[in-house]
Amino acid sequence: MKKYIAPLAALLLLTGSAFAFIAATNWQIADGYNIAFSSDDAGGIFKGFKGTIAFDEQNPAASKFDVTIDVATVNTGNGLQNKHLKSDEWLDATKYPTIHFVSKSVAKTANGYQVTGDLAMHGVTKAITFPFTFKKTGTGGTFAGSFTVNRNDFKVGKPGGEVGESIKIDVSVPVTK
Repeated sequence: MKKYIAPLAALLLLTGSAFAFIAATNWQIADGYNIAFSSDDAGGIFKGFKGTIAFDEQNPAASKFDVTIDVATVNTGNGLQNKHLKSDEWLDATKYPTIHFVSKSVAKTANGYQVTGDLAMHGVTKAITFPFTFKKTGTGGTFAGSFTVNRNDFKVGKPGGEVGESIKIDVSVPVTK
């Protein structure tokens, strides 16, 4: 029996060590992030952004993003337009106070990375995939990406009308360890 204890202990130690290398680094979202949206007709930023980010450049499959945007923090530079966007006609900040993204997978690509996950907005959840980059600087770094969503897919506003249906999202998120 004793002759099995040492090899079993060694196996457990090696197994535990292997999992330690799989864990992604937890990053804290730093000030200076930019969550911008634009269409042919309107554009602006969201000033309220938070979440958890676990990311490993060497093992992107171990990475996880769970982030939210506070809809009430929308800013177009026009107070009347901000109020209109927060109303039940558009984003309905009272009923749907957050936009939420949770990743399902992260993979390395030729130009950076690609994340697939669920985007929940205005009571609708849709799977999306978009590219991003990560530029490491000292003990921090910056995630950056751009993608397009169709506002009709999330039942934001009325179909057609004066505002385009394709909304470009530009994200730049500085992080620290």
